[in-house]
Amino acid sequence: MVRRLVAYEVAMWRNLYRWALRRHRDPGPGEHEFGYLGVVRPILGFFIGLSAVEIPVFDLIVVHVVPWRPARWIVLGLGVWGLLWMIGLYAGLKLHPHVVTRDALRVRVGHGVDLSVPWADVAAVTKRYRTLPSSKSVQFEDGALHLVVASQTSVDVRLHEAATLITGQEPANELRLYADDADGLVKAARDRLSDTARSSAAQRAEP
Repeated sequence: MVRRLVAYEVAMWRNLYRWALRRHRDPGPGEHEFGYLGVVRPILGFFIGLSAVEIPVFDLIVVHVVPWRPARWIVLGLGVWGLLWMIGLYAGLKLHPHVVTRDALRVRVGHGVDLSVPWADVAAVTKRYRTLPSSKSVQFEDGALHLVVASQTSVDVRLHEAATLITGQEPANELRLYADDADGLVKAARDRLSDTARSSAAQRAEP
């Protein structure tokens, strides 16, 4: 548990560093990126703004109420850390979009979830908005793995056979994820599925 928390903290600061220096990896040839930040941007923006306002407010309160001088620097440090942490969370979602590649659909939720589903394993990709009762990022229900953003999913990926997509999770026959541009992701995925089908047919036709 402690190791996971430390890894999460390190990843948060790494994301903040990469985002601040604009070190985002550009899509490769034939790749298309699809973000999922739009639905949570207003919420994160609110909390980031609130954290920024809290820093001088709490500093003013501590200076006039707490006689112990080091308390000011402790509270100030915690406030700055909290603000940077929230910005790092935003950066992690921004830097890790879903990617439609030539070989697979890469699905991510921040830096915590990163999985690839080969097109050969995909039966169909469709657009369908769902609202789930829980906001937990990873959920499993009725044979479907949900990768949730703000309690929502917008794209269904049906598999030919049930597969374990995330270590420790049950095998799933469907993957459900959220993308801001659900139409664009579905179109790009279907194009790749058509290319895969044509390539497989051509290989079978070879003597």
